[in-house]
Amino acid sequence: MTRRLTLTEYIIEQQRMHPGATGDFSGLLSDVALAAKLIAREVRSAGLGEILGASGTTNVSGDEVKKLDLFADATLINVLERGGHLCVMASEEREGPIAIPAEYPSGKYVVLFDPLDGSSNIDANVGVGTIFSIYERRSAGGPGLLDDLLQPGNRLRAAGYIIYGSSTVFVYSTGLGVHGFTLDPTVGEFILSHDPIRTRAKGAILSANEGNQFRWSDATRAYVSYLKEQDAATGRPYSSRYVGSLVVDFHRNLLYGGVFLYPEDEKNADGKLRLLYEAAPLAFIAEQAGGLASTGRARILDIEPRELHQRVPLVIGSAEDVALYERFQLGLRP
Repeated sequence: MTRRLTLTEYIIEQQRMHPGATGDFSGLLSDVALAAKLIAREVRSAGLGEILGASGTTNVSGDEVKKLDLFADATLINVLERGGHLCVMASEEREGPIAIPAEYPSGKYVVLFDPLDGSSNIDANVGVGTIFSIYERRSAGGPGLLDDLLQPGNRLRAAGYIIYGSSTVFVYSTGLGVHGFTLDPTVGEFILSHDPIRTRAKGAILSANEGNQFRWSDATRAYVSYLKEQDAATGRPYSSRYVGSLVVDFHRNLLYGGVFLYPEDEKNADGKLRLLYEAAPLAFIAEQAGGLASTGRARILDIEPRELHQRVPLVIGSAEDVALYERFQLGLRP
């Protein structure tokens, strides 16, 4: 039986395809993988280590911060700042840019991350995950600047996520398709398990917080109602699947086909999800897998960010399902 590649081996093979590569990018991806292993270990033993529950603080977005949020955030920063690959970082848990300490070299890349997406569910043992994105810096050298972080998704060099659930799964793309690896705890390595990942053109799963539907626009309510109607010829009704962890809902729909939506509503006029930490990196993955990601009116990857914690509506998943949502926003029905 052929032995499957580890993530480390896969990264090295990809590097060999670029003769001029310095190894900085490969080193950065390896650092992200190391941080993921450390976070996975803590998530698995959270109930035994008194690290479940709230920390008693809120983050810049006003969300309650869990103890595991703080651990994941600190772990990513401590691992990534030492590698010499980055000039600046940003975290969904922190208000401003995260400078690289002067004692470490300044590199050519920047990283933004949501350290523990879905952490409100962690006490109930629901899956959570880390989302990350990597850009090349815009500034010429020295410490990184805010402008290095405020880049549209169409400039992404790589993006990915790690899910901590029944298994730990690392999914990423460098713009050449989407690849998935599963952590083998017996050897401490991520093993290639999903390659390539391609999502279905049309799905059969609807993921939305329908408790918010009374605040949705008429067009959004009409779209959701349409997907729930009975019509075998068009593969309806869709199954409703929503756990409240964006990265988990997205991963399921990526594999099985479907649409996730968190639109703007009367309470969140600009949407609720963060462009740089959630929407853009997952949109990059979705498009690389053959799907789409939209606000309902614009491509997520084309949005020029104005601030680190900018929010946007998000409709993401199978291409035909997202395109249909956009048609509903224009007042067009099938």
